[in-house]
Amino acid sequence: MPARDSFHSVMRIGPVQIGTHRDHTGRTAHAAVCTADRCGWSADYSSRTAAQLAARTHRCTVR
Repeated sequence: MPARDSFHSVMRIGPVQIGTHRDHTGRTAHAAVCTADRCGWSADYSSRTAAQLAARTHRCTVR
């Protein structure tokens, strides 16, 4: 049975949303995703602090 693909503890910092989820090995991971049109930036982090830092320093190249 595949793992549920859902996010919890979602927060927003500027245009970036951060959500906590389980990765393919079952460990807790944190995804940071830019929601700006045509940006396409996203990354997974092992700690929420790292995801928050990435969200605060992210600059969209598309204007």
